[in-house]
Amino acid sequence: MEKKAVKEKIILGLDPGTNIMGYGLVQIKGHKLSLIQFGVINMGKFGAHELKLKKIFERVLALVDEYHPDEVALEAPFFGKNIQSMLKLGRAQGVAMAAALYREVPITEYAPKKVKQSVTGNGNASKEQVARMLMQLFSIKELPKLLDATDALAVAVCHHYQNGVVKNKSKSWEGFLNENPRRKLILSK
Repeated sequence: MEKKAVKEKIILGLDPGTNIMGYGLVQIKGHKLSLIQFGVINMGKFGAHELKLKKIFERVLALVDEYHPDEVALEAPFFGKNIQSMLKLGRAQGVAMAAALYREVPITEYAPKKVKQSVTGNGNASKEQVARMLMQLFSIKELPKLLDATDALAVAVCHHYQNGVVKNKSKSWEGFLNENPRRKLILSK
């Protein structure tokens, strides 16, 4: 009998931010989930917002080029009261999405509550609870200083727990907009 090849996949999770952006990479071989790398992209030294966006694009593109993820999962921005902050966060997310789409990697978005629910079983879990659960899952010895890294790792794990069902198989902006008509309305106004 022929042996079936073990299915292998790499997921890049992103937690977009304007000053600090978290990223996490996981590999799935069959049913085994393992940590590749996680960390943050710090844009604090860049004063102008457009320079931060450029850095996000370059670093996400570099991660995609280095690790060749099969899919990218992003945390969708939550709704806040500060409109300027929301606009900046939305731009950061859009630039990260553009970098993945530039290399034709499919993207999926998850609400923060969905990510927390998937990792801890509680959609209202704290960042620390999420981080501790991931430390246990991946045998990480030390809690990172910046929890944006574990937040991004949680997005990748959430995507895996959703059975890797990619709802947005977008490989272009046009495809993404067709699959997300609400975004189309926002962008056309």
